[in-house]
Amino acid sequence: MDVLLLSRLQFAFTTFVHFIFVPLTLGLSLLVAYMENRYVRTGDAEYKRMAKFWGKLFLINFALGVVTGIALEFQFGTNWSRYSSYVGDVFGSLLAIEATLAFFLESTFLAVWIFGWKRLSPKLHNVSIWLVALAANLSAFWILMANGWMQNPVGYAIRGERAELASFTALVTNPFAWQQFIHTLCAAYILSGFFVMGISAWHLARGRQVSFFRKSFRIAAPFTLVFALVMVVQGHMHGAEVARTQPTKLAAMESLWETRTRAPQFLFLIPDPANERNRLELLPIPGALSLLAFHSMDAEVQGLKDFAPQDRPPVMLTFISFRTMVALGFLFPLVAAWAWVRRTDPERSPLMLRLLPWMIPLPYLAIQLGWIVAELGRQPWIVYGMMRTEEAFSPGIATGQVVFSLVLFALIYTLLVAVDIFLLAHHGRKGPEERHDVDDGSATATQPGGAGFTTATA
Repeated sequence: MDVLLLSRLQFAFTTFVHFIFVPLTLGLSLLVAYMENRYVRTGDAEYKRMAKFWGKLFLINFALGVVTGIALEFQFGTNWSRYSSYVGDVFGSLLAIEATLAFFLESTFLAVWIFGWKRLSPKLHNVSIWLVALAANLSAFWILMANGWMQNPVGYAIRGERAELASFTALVTNPFAWQQFIHTLCAAYILSGFFVMGISAWHLARGRQVSFFRKSFRIAAPFTLVFALVMVVQGHMHGAEVARTQPTKLAAMESLWETRTRAPQFLFLIPDPANERNRLELLPIPGALSLLAFHSMDAEVQGLKDFAPQDRPPVMLTFISFRTMVALGFLFPLVAAWAWVRRTDPERSPLMLRLLPWMIPLPYLAIQLGWIVAELGRQPWIVYGMMRTEEAFSPGIATGQVVFSLVLFALIYTLLVAVDIFLLAHHGRKGPEERHDVDDGSATATQPGGAGFTTATA
């Protein structure tokens, strides 16, 4: 394998592993902030226990996610120096804002939230976690503005053999980047909702702390359903933006080889990239692809044969990833609607309680498949239509150096993922301490089963 392929594998691996942690951080921060807000508004100490329990899982995920994210930006200098030299004035400005504004805001107020339970008033303490949630999502905004620029470069001018920032306004109003940002946030919130519902369902199925997990379930169910439904609509809008700005990606997503008006949507097909055709096409919906892509059944959709072979993305993996992601995207609102209907008495639906823990990995899978479509479907461009991936990697890097760092990253990142899964599973199964935690002292409380006990100071 050459240096370019190894560098691509290394960046892809570190990015995919890092994004295992990011979505749960984005969504769970909002849910924890809402749970604590309920405690502040109602004085119900069970909501405080909920904020602490789900907040512990958030902290585990956040801490390990920060570690996996550190190496990513360094690779722009080590493995992709030509890219950094050519577009760093544009791309780097967005990363700099993310690091200096959003990440430091998030980490600062997270420390306030962790250590401020007894030092701040309940309202101020709740403000700190809301600021954490705001900063986490703001961090995602700047990162996705940067990635969105790679997908649809705007607001730049070529001066002296490099791209320089010409319009910051164009950069942050990039329609493709906004579609990608909303799409990613919806996916993160769906994942977080199923995470909370899955753990809650596991405990409810065993009759453990029923009141606590019923309330958690009741909060997560409508949250998940809303964003699952939004995702269906927004996914269509995002697809239309892809059709407008990246026709080769759309053609690969749909395995469309010939340019067609009234292009049909095949519910089942098998691509045959080697022969530039589809081996099998079943159940066509006439004009559906034209309608979905351009909002007109008579619209023309470009096929892959309109583009030179070296300008086409890998078809098979892009197609399979897209179709699987879409199938999961339609599954999520169905399951979320079921959970919403049973939100007040979920323990009366044993089948649902058995299903929901198994749903937890599926949004992770859908998100990773989405990134395969986004990044692999952009190839052979690192900046679409502007700079090829093969032109972007660093000169003078030895193959052995990249092999060594790739193996090292693989070992460390695999260990971190294993630790994250173990800790989340361990603390998720363990559940919160079986006691009510009131503001700052001890109290006598009653479990759902009716047995009174005295709490220790948390």
